[in-house]
Amino acid sequence: MSADDRNPLALARVSTRLPAQDLDRARRFYAETLGLEAVDERPGGLLYRCAGTEFVLFESTGASPGTFTQMALEVDDIEAAVSALKQRGVVFEEVDVPGFRTKDGIAEIEGNYPSKGARGERGAWFRDSEGNLLGMGEPVV
Repeated sequence: MSADDRNPLALARVSTRLPAQDLDRARRFYAETLGLEAVDERPGGLLYRCAGTEFVLFESTGASPGTFTQMALEVDDIEAAVSALKQRGVVFEEVDVPGFRTKDGIAEIEGNYPSKGARGERGAWFRDSEGNLLGMGEPVV
């Protein structure tokens, strides 16, 4: 019996949930600014799919503090993705702390997970209309 047979979570699909205090405002931001349309909806929730994964925006009276990355998107070309989103009005976070600095919204990050076969990563972060901190990353091989 494998570990996966004993642990049903090892076979589970992962789906991110992001809070939205104003679901209509969030829908407009994701459509008009990020170019993403909900593929399904229910009262208080919008379902999005990207490359076989999914995330949900849900109506909430609470809000994330926006102090950590809540969802990350892995892209093939971070410079092109950042440029395209900047043209749509996205403002990228600029960070300048010891050992971590962004230049034009993109950080060079040392190291990566061995299973990804990359020596590092390039990353960029921005906030959605609800204050959720979203990240993008490109593995550096």
